Amino acid sequence: MTDNISLSFSHHGSSHTFDFPPTATISDLADRIYTTLSIPQSHQKLLITPKPGILKYPFPNPILPLTTLLSKKIILLAPLPSELSSLSTASDLQSKSAQRTSALKPATPTRHRDWKKTQDEATYTFSTLLPLSYLPNPQKSHRFLARLRDDAGIKASMRKHKFSVGVLTEMDPAAHTTHSSRTLGLNRNQGEVIELRLRTDAYDGYRDYKTIRKTLCHELAHNVYGEHDRDFWDLTTRIEREVEENDWRAGGHALTDQEFYNPEDGGVDGEHMDGGGWTGGEFVLGGSNSAVPASDKHGLGRRELMAQAAEERMKRQRDANK
Repeated sequence: MTDNISLSFSHHGSSHTFDFPPTATISDLADRIYTTLSIPQSHQKLLITPKPGILKYPFPNPILPLTTLLSKKIILLAPLPSELSSLSTASDLQSKSAQRTSALKPATPTRHRDWKKTQDEATYTFSTLLPLSYLPNPQKSHRFLARLRDDAGIKASMRKHKFSVGVLTEMDPAAHTTHSSRTLGLNRNQGEVIELRLRTDAYDGYRDYKTIRKTLCHELAHNVYGEHDRDFWDLTTRIEREVEENDWRAGGHALTDQEFYNPEDGGVDGEHMDGGGWTGGEFVLGGSNSAVPASDKHGLGRRELMAQAAEERMKRQRDANK
């Protein structure tokens, strides 16, 4: 008789361990989470480090053996059952209220809502916003990242190209500055993680919003192309044009522009977006003109740090809902 395997993961700060037969797959894990924790598969996202990163149901490889995940750290990114119940209750109450209202008043024309657009915006977006908690004012960085996520032009372009990014986070300027250049952004593993240089070098303010948004356009193009070839630059230009054309706020000036604007930031002169690089799972994209192996100790440490920060964020959300 073959012994079962035990797989552990965390969810909202709580640790869970399930036993499976050795032939079990990641789909079996999703089913067990549903039957044990009452979290439907459609609400499940698994943050697995180191690599493959964030996996969403239905999984790219639904028969991925659980034996390949035993040595990895796994975080379940999903609402609590009580939160799902609250959402369902609120929806039911809203539906009943609408029914009562319609019974009392004659029907009137309603404003059309593009449900396909709403669904696409929920799918083609940044799953997690992650400021660096060890830098000053992480709450302000979170608002900056949220502003980029909710930018009308960025949302339109991500829908058009069907871009889904696991984590949008800020870059520590000190870790990406040399005597000759400053890196503005990095795209790791074709959209698993995008890092942006939000802060000034002295950590006393934030860089120009439009400069950072242009950097984000550049990094989104790396979801498709790793090298800085003609195809890459053509796609970058298209994304930048789409963002400008669909930005009904004309660059976002209506939203707390002064809070983030740095008048001494001259743009991208003397700086570079990233160095291109490998897009495969074994290498980290960007950072220099040569690829950096993902097995490098610094790369793994950062990924582990980001996983811990994501878990801490889930804990804060849970505490806020109490």
